[in-house]
Amino acid sequence: MKKLPFLGSVLALGLAYTTSLAQAPLPVPRNLRATYDRGTRSPTGQPGPKYWQNTADYTIKVNFDPGTRLVAGTVNIAYQNNSPDSLRQLWFKLYPNIYQKGAPRSGKFAPEDLSDGVKIAQLSINGQALDVSQLAIDNTNMVVPLPRALGARQTAQVAVTYSYTLNKGSHQRTGEVEPGAAFVAYFFPRIAVYDDIDGWNRIPYTGGPEMYNDFCHFAVDITVPRNFLVWATGDLTNADQVLTKKYLTRLRTAEKKDGFTTIIDSTEARRHDATAPNAQNTWHFDAHDVTDFVFATADHYVWDASSLVVDPATKRRTRVDAVYNAKHEDFREVAKFGRRTVEAMSYTFPKWPFPYSHETVFDGLDQMEYPMMVNDNPTSTREDAITLTDHEIFHTMFPFYMGINETKYGWMDEGWATIGEWLISPLIDSKLVDDYGMVPYARAAATEDDLPIVTLTTQQTGTPFFLNSYPKPGLGYLYVKDLLGDELFTKALHTYIRTWHGKHPMPYDFFYSMNAGAGQNLDWFWQRWFFEGGYPDLGITSVTPAVGNTAAEIVVTAKGSKPVPVDLTVTFADGSTEKIHRTIAVWQNAQTVKVPVAGRKAIKSVTLGSLYVPDSYPADNVWPAGQ
Repeated sequence: MKKLPFLGSVLALGLAYTTSLAQAPLPVPRNLRATYDRGTRSPTGQPGPKYWQNTADYTIKVNFDPGTRLVAGTVNIAYQNNSPDSLRQLWFKLYPNIYQKGAPRSGKFAPEDLSDGVKIAQLSINGQALDVSQLAIDNTNMVVPLPRALGARQTAQVAVTYSYTLNKGSHQRTGEVEPGAAFVAYFFPRIAVYDDIDGWNRIPYTGGPEMYNDFCHFAVDITVPRNFLVWATGDLTNADQVLTKKYLTRLRTAEKKDGFTTIIDSTEARRHDATAPNAQNTWHFDAHDVTDFVFATADHYVWDASSLVVDPATKRRTRVDAVYNAKHEDFREVAKFGRRTVEAMSYTFPKWPFPYSHETVFDGLDQMEYPMMVNDNPTSTREDAITLTDHEIFHTMFPFYMGINETKYGWMDEGWATIGEWLISPLIDSKLVDDYGMVPYARAAATEDDLPIVTLTTQQTGTPFFLNSYPKPGLGYLYVKDLLGDELFTKALHTYIRTWHGKHPMPYDFFYSMNAGAGQNLDWFWQRWFFEGGYPDLGITSVTPAVGNTAAEIVVTAKGSKPVPVDLTVTFADGSTEKIHRTIAVWQNAQTVKVPVAGRKAIKSVTLGSLYVPDSYPADNVWPAGQ
């Protein structure tokens, strides 16, 4: 999810690198350190020998009536307990209950959008029906005692019949977009994560901190009235039954074509001839190895598509869609922006083949990511459309491919989407300068609003949440990339991705995997950037001109404790310029750095700083002073 900036105020064992005796280990909270003792995690950055995680197969049949906004269906869950524990209850997440009257939430909802929440009509476990009137529903959490304990390595069969009314307004990542269009997320009862850190995920969903779900298989039937098309997570397996021949042919063409295909144009969207001529149509989607499933539907949207080879080894392709109201002109290029993002992710950064068969950007009322789907609002500028599109699509890798607990560790996914936005946006438009989060961080660093990045997301709101989720971790990743160089950084990042894809990495799994992949201990930087307070502040201490055989020299001092790169622009008396760069490595064991200037030309002025190097006190970044 992309947020607008707020303007208010254990040493690794067995790794291939050597550790300085003077370097202290990262501080590990004792509940996380206990995972090492139990053998589920390892300080090498690898999953421990006893690592486990639970999974499920979901078979969902849901009817959605756009007129009444009623969502009604059944969910059959084969829940596999891979833990060593005997479970005596199942915790469910009822995310739509954020709209339930009296539910706690992080923002204000209009009274007319509040409802009675999810109604459970039937619930059975292993064929045994439970008395639904006795269910313990506490807003977005539901606790169901098991008639018989679910032992280790056993599977429970759960069946739920349910309904609720989708919100019309107060759009919080889901709801009616406009008459005839809706984005339907978090729409089914699901079993919460049970993991090796916290046991059951008991944290209620209040609309702020985002999601944490298990990797599961979803087989979903979505029934909507005639003329409504459906886009969703997963593969549409019955396209020949729900689309008429002309549009089916275009879809198949788009799936194989490098260029762009208009599957439904603005005139055709009004003609209503794209779907099978039944009173209702059931669209079937199948999705493996994903943490969530969402769908969107509309009866008047334009559909643009393209596809590209994302894995040259297998020739596997990804289709990229833009689905939107024709009156929103900014969406006309979104398919192009999306395609370019998927291409850049596959071949440039993180240089990992895009993992899913499609990515659909839907014209909605939010800025939110889901597996294979994006719910994006219209934007007022082309630049905003680019940065929003690539930011949300980049989330495909983090959190979805990696299974991150966004509820607790938002920086582990939003920070990556932020650096992805910074790096990919200029590839789409070379004139674009994306300074997302720079000014707010420089202003707020080391104030009461600036907490350590590793502070739990659930403990933050407002400015602290924004800083620690977006610019600060994004800069941390960017500086390590600069330090290691593209090749070694890619190796380190791929080590993390390869090791923890399809699992649930915690922060130390990330830190130690990156150390292992880089072949060096980066704890000095992780400690100072992610764990400690402080602010970024460099200053030019002195400039010494060249004399005889002695080169000119610029002395830069780190006046703040946050290590940031040194970027100098030297302007000579003849009008020529030279840029000099030093990575954060210069600050590992020093507070000042001497930077020689090649050549013997007279120096007219020196400027310190660059776009992604925030400085809380920039007055001393120019020489001569007052220049």
